[in-house]
Amino acid sequence: MTLEEYRPTAKHWLEKDAISKNMPDRFPLLQEMRLANEVVWINPDKCPMAEISAGDCELSMADINDAEARLQRFAPFIMHCFPETKKQGGLIESALTDIPEMKNRMAEKYGCRLQGRLLLKQDSKLAIAGSVKARGGIYEVLKHTEELALAEGLLKEGDNYAKLAEPEYREFFGRHKIQVGSTGNLGMSIGIMGAAIGYQVIVHMSADAKQWKKDLLRSHGVTVMEYESDYGEAVENGRKQSDKDPMSYFVDDENSRNLFLGYAVAAKRLVGQLKEKRISVDAGHPLFVYIPCGVGGVPGGITFGLKQVFGDDVHCFFAEPVQAPCMLLGMGTGLHHDISVQDIGLSGSTEADGLAVGRPSGFVGKMMEPLLDGEFTIQDEKMHGFLRELEETENIFLEPSACAAFQGALKIENAPETLEYLDRNKLIDRMAAASHIVWATGGSLVPEEVREEYHVRRF
Repeated sequence: MTLEEYRPTAKHWLEKDAISKNMPDRFPLLQEMRLANEVVWINPDKCPMAEISAGDCELSMADINDAEARLQRFAPFIMHCFPETKKQGGLIESALTDIPEMKNRMAEKYGCRLQGRLLLKQDSKLAIAGSVKARGGIYEVLKHTEELALAEGLLKEGDNYAKLAEPEYREFFGRHKIQVGSTGNLGMSIGIMGAAIGYQVIVHMSADAKQWKKDLLRSHGVTVMEYESDYGEAVENGRKQSDKDPMSYFVDDENSRNLFLGYAVAAKRLVGQLKEKRISVDAGHPLFVYIPCGVGGVPGGITFGLKQVFGDDVHCFFAEPVQAPCMLLGMGTGLHHDISVQDIGLSGSTEADGLAVGRPSGFVGKMMEPLLDGEFTIQDEKMHGFLRELEETENIFLEPSACAAFQGALKIENAPETLEYLDRNKLIDRMAAASHIVWATGGSLVPEEVREEYHVRRF
């Protein structure tokens, strides 16, 4: 059965509520996913970069370069409003850190046979918002701000953007609204930066969002709208309310090219960090990157950037909770946004609040079809285990959702599916020279009392 033949059949099954009884040969993992078991999926549609023509993708390296330049233009403004960014010249960037003791602990506790070097990309400590969402969320707010200011003649080429912090500019932006639907971290990045510029910011938050995140946003003057249901309803209500107001701008986490490009800039920044650590990335020195996934924008944008920069020498994998593997479900079935985890009997509920998404971004899923190497799913209990072990071995705290990415490092040389992948791509003999990056997505703003709860949490 071809993919095109499969899609309408699967949609018919969904309409008949019979997908659980009819699993196509194309996606045999569906039954294991329905049972909330951990799975490993290798993307059958992945293509060598040489086979992906420029016309196959609506975005390119030129778009990433444009986003990078815009962030540089706003650096003086960011330094003015957030002095903690002065050391990095107003750029919002995180450290790349070796974590050898965590690698040893994973070998001792889980029998992890990981070769090569294990590193942590600490987007959990990004300035302003304390999570990877600071990349995309802040970038989108800044891009919208630049467009408004240029249209009104408030900015011109060559201006020092620090002037946007002056009272008359804040008064102008105060007549405008920014709205977003979020499970937590995106709302924090949009809310904190939007409020700093002067916007009226409204964040629509799902039931999965942690109370401390709502409290923090309100302390910045952000309006938080709470919903008893999931992320999808929060997004939909936010979009509807924003559409009614001509002075309101909605940040669409599911479909935003701006968010996507803000995340993609991280790949260019990584080049210098790898060079500082004398890490080569080429055919003989492969790079493996493991990224937590919710609706898909963060890992999709980072993966897109990494593939543009490092080509086939980087291997990118997403990690999702067993109760909310929406991107894996969308890509595996080929249905993307037309299927949700609830359609196959999963709850979508997880301790990893930033990953508690039932329906994936169709835009991201289709962008990832030829690029993504694979996915892992993980039980909540194991995320909490990784959380405790990282703090015990490296004295680094991450929130549970960020710890999902360790599943990739654990499985890459230990699962039959990934071993077959390594063999097929002639990587088995190169793993001793490999580098592995676990992309930490959030954690530095978590209150101490909540951290203590994570430490003692048992399932």
